[in-house]
Amino acid sequence: MKLGTGVGGWLNRVGEDAQHAEQLGYDYLTCGELSHDSMLTMTVAAGSTEEIGLTTGVTIAFPRSPLVLAMEAWDLQVYSKGRFSIGLGSQVKGHNVRRFGMNWTAPAPRMKEFILMMKAIWDCWQNGTEPDFLGKHYRFNLMTPNFNPGPIEYPRPKIFLAIVGEGMARVAGEVADGVLPHGGIMSDKYMREVLLPNIKIGLDRAGRSWEDIEIAASGYTIFGETEEEIERGLDQMRQPLSFYGSTRSYHHVLELHGLKDLGDELHRLSLRGEWRKMRDIISLDAIRELAQTTTYDQLPKFLQEHREYASRMGFGMPRNTPEQRERATAIMKEVQEVQTPRVPREFA
Repeated sequence: MKLGTGVGGWLNRVGEDAQHAEQLGYDYLTCGELSHDSMLTMTVAAGSTEEIGLTTGVTIAFPRSPLVLAMEAWDLQVYSKGRFSIGLGSQVKGHNVRRFGMNWTAPAPRMKEFILMMKAIWDCWQNGTEPDFLGKHYRFNLMTPNFNPGPIEYPRPKIFLAIVGEGMARVAGEVADGVLPHGGIMSDKYMREVLLPNIKIGLDRAGRSWEDIEIAASGYTIFGETEEEIERGLDQMRQPLSFYGSTRSYHHVLELHGLKDLGDELHRLSLRGEWRKMRDIISLDAIRELAQTTTYDQLPKFLQEHREYASRMGFGMPRNTPEQRERATAIMKEVQEVQTPRVPREFA
């Protein structure tokens, strides 16, 4: 199991944090894209490290041109000596239209075109194929020598895709190299009953298998040394659930668990800006309905039994004292030794 940790924030801190993560033995770094640019963050991280993998988690696709993003990723793959993967996400309609100032169309078919065009661009640069991609949203049929960076000595960057809906899951199975289930609002039940079956549909459409795609472990999970620590973790999950649960695009996750009324109330409160009240109305019973828990001692077994489809996951433990640092290092090594079949048990 590959373990990852996040970097981000102002760029003058990214290099030091990336070096620290590499020294701790993490397999890959990831970064979000909330108030800072993900590609710039990964550029700084690449220049500050030697071996650790680099995956944006995620880069928002639709405000960007596929060619511009393909060019940035091509440069980053060379700069990092083959360590870069790009994670793409669509974001919701409101942010695309009102924050980024972009037009909105159905996201799943558009994302499929976006990824296929990026692959066509890289194929043109690497193998000299003619630019002949033509879709409903994007086209690529011009590439002159002045604008062609040419081939690189590394494999093309892998493309991971963030998913939360059925359509995007099918696109991931069909054209992506990896899957990033939306960690902000996800449950094991939703993953197994909705997303994994649709990933399988996409894989079948493309004549691919589970071996052709890498899936990150997801679902609301709470890890701790003791049951008391896990209880505190459950309470802290009210905050992310209040944020993501207020977005109607994610309500189908809540509906699957009988929590539709909670999602509707969170949405109403968000429109009134009552952020504190949003957190307070979420009960621990609702959190327990969505979340899975385990102690660190049982974490390897938990992953083998409940994340058998995954080959990577985000991970963090307290490291404030020498004892905590020693403990975290030991657990990391145990988890990294976990071997999973990477095939969901429902499809084994």
